[in-house]
Amino acid sequence: MSGMKVGAVIITMGNRPEELRALLDSVAKQDGDRVEVVVVGNGSPVPDVPEGVRTIELPENLGIPGGRNVGIEAFGPAGRDVDILLFLDDDGLLASHDTAELCRKAFEADPKLGIVSFRIADPETGVTQRRHVPRLRAADPMRSSRVTTFLGGANAVRTRVLAEVGGLPDEFFYAHEETDLAWRALDAGWMIDYRSDMVLYHPTTAPSRHAVYHRMVARNRVWLARRNLPAPLVPVYLGVWLLLTLVRRPSRPALRAWFGGFREGWTTPCGPRRPMKWRTVWRLTRLGRPPVI
Repeated sequence: MSGMKVGAVIITMGNRPEELRALLDSVAKQDGDRVEVVVVGNGSPVPDVPEGVRTIELPENLGIPGGRNVGIEAFGPAGRDVDILLFLDDDGLLASHDTAELCRKAFEADPKLGIVSFRIADPETGVTQRRHVPRLRAADPMRSSRVTTFLGGANAVRTRVLAEVGGLPDEFFYAHEETDLAWRALDAGWMIDYRSDMVLYHPTTAPSRHAVYHRMVARNRVWLARRNLPAPLVPVYLGVWLLLTLVRRPSRPALRAWFGGFREGWTTPCGPRRPMKWRTVWRLTRLGRPPVI
């Protein structure tokens, strides 16, 4: 059995108490040493939780990355009190008792592995949506592989990565914060795996259910490029995504929101710019996703 310490960060708006309790029960049933859990109420009270689960109630909603960063710091600076942190959606459910132990073994076996992305499956049908497989060749969700990004609400991160490259970008609030962290981790030499055998059950949903989806996706896409890409790739990356958005033919209100966010991405501060090395661009390309799409 691995000696790596595992913690879990769960953020909640307090509106899914039954789902949260089921998730916490699934974490408590994990094999091996106990997984310490912190639940962050993101601008809302935290529902009743089992004894031993720590809670933090924030006076305002800091967004997904901001809330998760608070949870990270609850385990000490950059989460240093544990070796691995699980980030789990509050309406998810760990499908198996061995997920935490599989994480321990994966990180122990590969010293350069920095992040693991779990497979998300619908609890009733077992189906994994294509968008939940973090690679371009997503037809077979049962195939594990190296990848270039990860799923925000179903993953495990080695805390040394957070200590080295920093946490999630608070200012993003919602959308693309995982890719920002992934690119910084890859640029620092860490690797990311998608593991089909580590499963989080989660009801099938559409990301566009969130009212701010189209604006945030567009704004944060621009911020992502401005922060992380070498200058020659910024217009290429954003041009490709502009064309893809138009090809998908969103509704007129959605397109209006998207262009509003796109403009906002250019006219507002995006945080520090640290362009990745060209060898990281090549690594992303070899992994199947060059940073122009």
